Amino acid sequence: MITGASRGLGRTTALALVGAGWVVVADARNGEELFQAIGDEVVAVPGDVTDPNHRRDLVEAAHAAGGLDLLVNNASTLGPSPRPRLKDYPLDALRRVYEVNVLAPLALIQTALPLLRRRNGVIVNVTSDAGTEAYEGWGGYGSSKAALNQMSDILAVEETVVSVYRFDPGDMNTRMHQEAFPGEDISDRPDPEKSVPALLALMEGRPSSGAYRVGDALLSA
Repeated sequence: MITGASRGLGRTTALALVGAGWVVVADARNGEELFQAIGDEVVAVPGDVTDPNHRRDLVEAAHAAGGLDLLVNNASTLGPSPRPRLKDYPLDALRRVYEVNVLAPLALIQTALPLLRRRNGVIVNVTSDAGTEAYEGWGGYGSSKAALNQMSDILAVEETVVSVYRFDPGDMNTRMHQEAFPGEDISDRPDPEKSVPALLALMEGRPSSGAYRVGDALLSA
C-alpha cells in the first residue's frame, strides 16, 4: 500500500513494485490524476488520507487483495508557498500540514497493523532532512516531519513483529519540491527514480528498524 501515488516518489515506487510482481494498492487525493499516472497496473483507491472512511477503504482493498506486506506512508503536503516564517504561519494551514503529515500516517498505521502483523510486514514513513535540520522558512513542513521522525522511532521500539523505517529520499525533482522553490530551476535535483532502489532495498533487505537515507539503505541491502 502506497499513499500519494499519483506523482513523484509514490508513483515511481508503485510502478517499480508492480514491475517486480507486487500487487499494489495506491491512493491520491486527485482520482483522475491517480488513474492517469498509474493506469490499471495497481489497485487505485482515490481519496484523502485524512478521511477515516478512506483509510478503511484502503485497508479493505489490501485485505481483498490477499493481505498486506508493506505500507509506505508517502503522502504529504508542503503547506503554504511561498513558505512563511513561523511568526507569520497561518495556524489553520499548519493544522492541515500536521493532519496530513503526522496524524494521517499514524491513523493509517493503526488501521493497517492487524494485517501487517499477520505477514511480519514493513512500514516505511517517508521523511525529509527538513525534519532534522533547521532551515529558514521550513517551520511548518519541517516540524511536521520531525514529529513523524519521532513517531516512527517510538513505533520501531514498540513494534516487535513489524519492521518500521523512516526513509529520507533526499532532494528530488518533484512538483512539491518545485512548489517549495517557486520561480527557481530545480532541474539539477535527481529524479525520484534515483531514490527508488534504496527504498526497495529496505523492503527486501529488512535491516533493523530505524532511520535510513538513500545511501544507508543501499549499504544495508
